[in-house]
Amino acid sequence: MENKVYTMEIAGLKRDLPLCKVSDELYIAGFVMFGDVEITVACARELLKLAPEYDIMITAESKGIPLIYEMARQSGADNYILARKGPKVYMGEVVTVTVNSITTLSQQMLCLGKADADAMRGKRVLIVDDVISTGASLAALTKLVEECGGNIVGKMAVLAEGDAIERKDIIALAPLPVFNPDGTVKE
Repeated sequence: MENKVYTMEIAGLKRDLPLCKVSDELYIAGFVMFGDVEITVACARELLKLAPEYDIMITAESKGIPLIYEMARQSGADNYILARKGPKVYMGEVVTVTVNSITTLSQQMLCLGKADADAMRGKRVLIVDDVISTGASLAALTKLVEECGGNIVGKMAVLAEGDAIERKDIIALAPLPVFNPDGTVKE
């Protein structure tokens, strides 16, 4: 398959997403917000319209960073939490969970330091991501929030991909199908 794309509308904007091979039988449409200010601003605006009341937001490193920053900026929030892919020296007491994501070849970990864990404790937490597919990253973020004593009030993403389209616990702006090797939508 050469240079196939999936064209879709996201937050009122048209985008061509390249189809990327995951396995011999599965291709996904690559949605990357990095560098696309227009789509980041529009998606943040539209997600905020759908968001339940919350005290603080969290995302996983790294593709959710521009989205959560823009959501915080538009909503006037003075902070948000970023679950890092590894412990950092400034974190202090580190809380860690592991995750296997469809877009990453190996097992990853997500970490929070004491200050971020304390910022969530007893608060209404909104989990934000760019794309939810298998739900592995979302499950890891959920576990991290719960271990830190946060109360999850919502789980949001720009796109719900594949089986995640049917999930009732996710708020997403648009569904994103998965694809056969020939570029047709997998049924």
